[in-house]
Amino acid sequence: MSGVRIIDFSKYLPGPYATMRLADKGAEVIVVEPIEGEPSRHIGIKKEETGLLYLANNRNKKSIAIDLKSEEGQEVALQLIKTADVIVESFRPSVMKRLGLDYETVKKEKEDIIYCSISGYGQSGEMESLGGHDLNYLAISGVLAQLKDDDGKPVTPSVQLADHLGAFQCTEEILAALIRRNNTHQGTYIDLSLTDPLVSIMGTNYAHYYDGDQYRGVPELNGDLICYCNYETKDARYIALGALEHKFWKNLCLAVGKEEWVELHGAKKKENVELHEEITEFFKSKTLAEWTNFSLDVDCCMTPILEVNEINNFPFLKDRQLILTDRKSNTNVATYYLQTLKEASDPPLIGENTNEVLKTILGYSTEKIECLNQKKIVKNNEKKTPQSL
Repeated sequence: MSGVRIIDFSKYLPGPYATMRLADKGAEVIVVEPIEGEPSRHIGIKKEETGLLYLANNRNKKSIAIDLKSEEGQEVALQLIKTADVIVESFRPSVMKRLGLDYETVKKEKEDIIYCSISGYGQSGEMESLGGHDLNYLAISGVLAQLKDDDGKPVTPSVQLADHLGAFQCTEEILAALIRRNNTHQGTYIDLSLTDPLVSIMGTNYAHYYDGDQYRGVPELNGDLICYCNYETKDARYIALGALEHKFWKNLCLAVGKEEWVELHGAKKKENVELHEEITEFFKSKTLAEWTNFSLDVDCCMTPILEVNEINNFPFLKDRQLILTDRKSNTNVATYYLQTLKEASDPPLIGENTNEVLKTILGYSTEKIECLNQKKIVKNNEKKTPQSL
């Protein structure tokens, strides 16, 4: 994506993760932050006074800090937008309009702009002005009701599914819009509700409910089968067994000396309670490490359920090099295979590239930049080159 410039007004997780994915592919991403910095810099657990949420989602970007509440700051932003291919913003509906930076205004200045607005419930409709978070979007999409514990209570995921799926849809829509622009020379407005992609992944479940009388989606994939579920191990850990096809179930049964189990492929837990209890106890005969070694030798669709601190030591992920630690001991997770994380630039300081952007992209004079700095319309925070000892 070299040669594509993205101006990113978004905050927290969905927008920043989406633009980081595009930056990883070579796009120039310029983050427009308030003078005090993007909010995720200041919340949650911090490393060297910067929030881990920000550090995890903002590598390979530039930062310009602008006071968008001032007319001069809005003018700087608009001039910067004129140089861009893509705009990403995640304010509540109507905020960008109040700032004079909404799509209709921007389109008059740059007809072929691709403009993506990320919100919880979209730019229009009954819920457009309401606040929301990942859990709310999971709830109204129907996804959360599919994630229940054994007592039937919805489980709050510790991975932000709505935010991340929204980011994937954001990048997909932007890439499609860029292709469209290449063909038609026309811009695009993208109204992305974070609830939208959640509803879209429920398509299979909706079909099975309305046309198949199945509340929990595909019957073979919802954990009801003995050959497709999770089992506890001797050391109170868990392995995931996905022996959906007969050949994989047979491989497992023969490898553990249980040939009599082969014919029970496809058996349901509720209809074979004693058998399920027998198999459950059998899996408790070995530790997670023992079952992991077994799974690497016997092709039976078995994998260990790894904790977050174990992922990078698993052979597959070691080979793929999806998680690397950079020179500052920051942990970087790749957005695609063979990404050169070792060469990735660090997340920028607040306004680290303000002077650079104003000079090289907008052509502002040193005097004008200094005037904006003095008025606190912009903030410059260039990294200092360490002096040699």
